[in-house]
Amino acid sequence: MIVASNTRLMFSRSSGFTLMEMLVVLAILGLLIGLVGPQVLNQLGGAKSKTAAIQIKDLEQTLEMYKLDVGRFPTTEQGLDALVNRPEGVSGWNGPYLKSNVPQDPWKRDYLYRYPGERGSIEVISYGQDGQPGGEGEDADISNWP
Repeated sequence: MIVASNTRLMFSRSSGFTLMEMLVVLAILGLLIGLVGPQVLNQLGGAKSKTAAIQIKDLEQTLEMYKLDVGRFPTTEQGLDALVNRPEGVSGWNGPYLKSNVPQDPWKRDYLYRYPGERGSIEVISYGQDGQPGGEGEDADISNWP
């Protein structure tokens, strides 16, 4: 019986954490989140711009396949929807050229498509996070023309 009471006494003193230990752990976690969190968020923002650039390249390649079949790019009025739905009066259309609907940019807005474009034969543009022409960083325009 003496052994059982000693064991109980030993477990009661060593089980759990003190308030001071918990506060130290929370302070360390707070510091880590404060230091690492902003860097992770910056990387997440950059990932959206990179995703938009990749989607634009994919759309550009898909538009080239459309041109091979039809003989020209879709007009600005037909837009990127011509990759999914056959436009009226178009012969040689062999679509749909995309597996699903035309994707939106990472900020949930439609890509701007122009043919002929201002800087080249076709233009596919995302206006970035702010949705306005111009800007810097995440607000910068992303297009198939550098």
